[in-house]
Amino acid sequence: MDAPAHQSPYDDLLRVAVDAARQGASVIRNYAGQHEQVRTKTTNDFVTEADEAAQDAILAALDEATPDISVLAEEGTDPDAYAESANGRRWIVDPIDGTTNFMHQVPPYAVSIALQEQDAIVAGVVLDVPHDELFTAVADHGLQLNGEPTGVSTTDDFSDAFLATGFPYRRFEHTEQYLDVLGTILRDARSVRRHGAAAIDLAWLACGRFDGFFETGLSPWDVAAGLLLVREGGGRVTDYRNDDSGFSPLFAQQVCATNGRVHRPLLDHLASMKDIRL
Repeated sequence: MDAPAHQSPYDDLLRVAVDAARQGASVIRNYAGQHEQVRTKTTNDFVTEADEAAQDAILAALDEATPDISVLAEEGTDPDAYAESANGRRWIVDPIDGTTNFMHQVPPYAVSIALQEQDAIVAGVVLDVPHDELFTAVADHGLQLNGEPTGVSTTDDFSDAFLATGFPYRRFEHTEQYLDVLGTILRDARSVRRHGAAAIDLAWLACGRFDGFFETGLSPWDVAAGLLLVREGGGRVTDYRNDDSGFSPLFAQQVCATNGRVHRPLLDHLASMKDIRL
């Protein structure tokens, strides 16, 4: 399948990102069930040979096509060392979002690539590797799934909302508070799922499978492409304080994303966690 065309000024760069994502996915599939070396970055945060090999393939493809565009990639990046603002353009890359899933061969897991221009994400690609689904978005030029336009759900009653979340897995000092919030959401919404891959959760929200998503402790490479998918699919993305200005929530370490219709009630449920970033 050729790269989707969004009839935008960024279509050439989108094709570069799609090609790079596919090269990364090919590496990931070759490693499936064969990873032997697993390193622990922090508690419950792992990197495998496949992560590093996929990132190498992705960065090589990006560098060959766009040598003048810098890269912020997950593996090898000090999480405290990167700048939020890009000087010109910058690729933001997660070679495998959902590494723990991949390690156990439990879908989903994905390649995520976004293009940042100054303080905005202007193009995004999420490739669901096990399901071979390609989500693409370009700022002000819509969302596509496998080349076809798609968008968020029309659910407008929170009691009917089908939500996704991520559990705390690196730091646990706020676990009880999170569980209290989760308990109220479980009571008031239709249901909640936890897949362990934020890029996929956001992509599935963007195309209408979920109605909302919330999580704290996320890094920019986890969400950069997915946030644009949701917005271009007609949804809304903020931090827990309802801030969608500037870099929030890309670098805010908390994401509340919805179809727009259930945003306020989800924020109301998250209000007690608005100051929690990790």
